[in-house]
Amino acid sequence: MTVLVSSGGLRALLSSASFLRLWLIGGCANTMRSFEVLSAALFTLDMTGSGFDVALVSAARTMPMLLLGAFSGVVTEAVNRKQVLVFGQALTCLASASVALLAWAGVAQPWHVGVAALVAGVVWSTEMATRRRMVGECVEGRLVSRALALDTMTNSFTRLLGPLFAGIIYQRVGLAGTFGFSACIYALAAVLAAGLEHRQSIRRLILGNVPRELAEGVLFVRGDLVISGVLAVTIAMNLLGFPYAALVAPIGRMVFQVSPALVGVLAASEAFGAFLGGALLTSREPAINSRVLMVGGSMLFLACVVAMPLAPGFWIACLLLTAGGFGSAAFANMQTSLIVLHAPMHIRSRLMGLLTVCIGMGPLGILLVGAIADLVGPLLAIDLVAATGLVSVCAVGVVWRRRERFMIARRDKKTRSQ
Repeated sequence: MTVLVSSGGLRALLSSASFLRLWLIGGCANTMRSFEVLSAALFTLDMTGSGFDVALVSAARTMPMLLLGAFSGVVTEAVNRKQVLVFGQALTCLASASVALLAWAGVAQPWHVGVAALVAGVVWSTEMATRRRMVGECVEGRLVSRALALDTMTNSFTRLLGPLFAGIIYQRVGLAGTFGFSACIYALAAVLAAGLEHRQSIRRLILGNVPRELAEGVLFVRGDLVISGVLAVTIAMNLLGFPYAALVAPIGRMVFQVSPALVGVLAASEAFGAFLGGALLTSREPAINSRVLMVGGSMLFLACVVAMPLAPGFWIACLLLTAGGFGSAAFANMQTSLIVLHAPMHIRSRLMGLLTVCIGMGPLGILLVGAIADLVGPLLAIDLVAATGLVSVCAVGVVWRRRERFMIARRDKKTRSQ
């Protein structure tokens, strides 16, 4: 990027034109992502009445991350990341506009929404290796953690706004209005991306080298304790934690029997907590060890998701998810910061691509929780899956801590022997 921030704090971050544009693009795209997820879920539930169908449409948006994440990481190390960003926002705009037109004509079906979600998911699979990486590189090294924390906090705020607006707008104007609105916002994001100042060393993309470059990335992960720990926790969170969101609409409508607008409140509760947690991380450098912050935050989030089905009422469920949001904020910030700060520049996009693959485990978790929900109901399904995630993250944390202590002890022994 061409602009570096020269002074500390929020003012320094916002004085960078490149950071400001990337931050706004993320705000637009992430708001519409959660906005469309809930709109699509409400529409599918109204049309089919099936929790599994709702989960299937939600999974279509995240499946490309699993299938294409690693490939996008290799590609964006060669091609211009700004061009990928502009094209992606324009493509998503067209997909949303198509659904709006079909709904306006009265012929929209859940599979139409699923195809649009699949297109948006392909674009989303490039997010970590393009915009998110660019956010971490457009500021000085000492400000990387705060820049990513601010971006994470904003993402949490967009996940708060998206469901709230989706529930209200869907209740008033239906599918055509919601997807027409999102198409306009994606168009704005494309315009912002087109005006971004960006310099990048590009090279010829040789598809035959992709397997070798992917193998190099995997080999690096195997030999690096921090990166492997980050990816392991990310798999557990996205496979067994975050998929609860796919069943928010059935829980709100069938269990708590609330309106679409209040379903949006329930869906936004975790994001509200994550916004507050992100604000804390942005305001100061965390004094807690990065490993402890990531693993501990993940366990807090999962514990709250496990407790949510046991809540005696709607608003208590919202409070539990809000508390869990503080944990998800810590997880999300450390997830990217540790890779950007720890990984060498030449392999960073590949590692971000592998991180995208781990995030892409989400649709498998969504399908799992959806299938279980059809058998035992949405509340018990969330409990079973999230409890498994809690145990898994705890196990990863124990192994990570033991290996870290072993490596420190071996290093100290080597130092004394010299």
